[in-house]
Amino acid sequence: MEFRQLLGARIRGLRTGRHYTQEQLAEKVGINPKYLSSIERGKENPTLDTFIKLAAALEVNVGDLFYQLEVENPDDRLKSIISLIDRASAEQQRLALKVLSALLQ
Repeated sequence: MEFRQLLGARIRGLRTGRHYTQEQLAEKVGINPKYLSSIERGKENPTLDTFIKLAAALEVNVGDLFYQLEVENPDDRLKSIISLIDRASAEQQRLALKVLSALLQ
């Protein structure tokens, strides 16, 4: 997923968590609901002013919109999985194998 899509998903999650429709949030921010929809789908590049207004309407800090958003690298993901398994106890490794086997079958 691209960064814009991750950011859009974060905004959508914050919006739905507050039980706002796109129309309600767009009205609070002063933007068109279709534009908000495009932001949530990662199709737009909003201005800083728009992010500030979105954050205010969602009652979060602007930084919270971007907190821990990162585009995932498949190689890094695999390295992280291997690292976790390497540090796990024998029992944890046994359980991890069961979970992975169930997920991948």
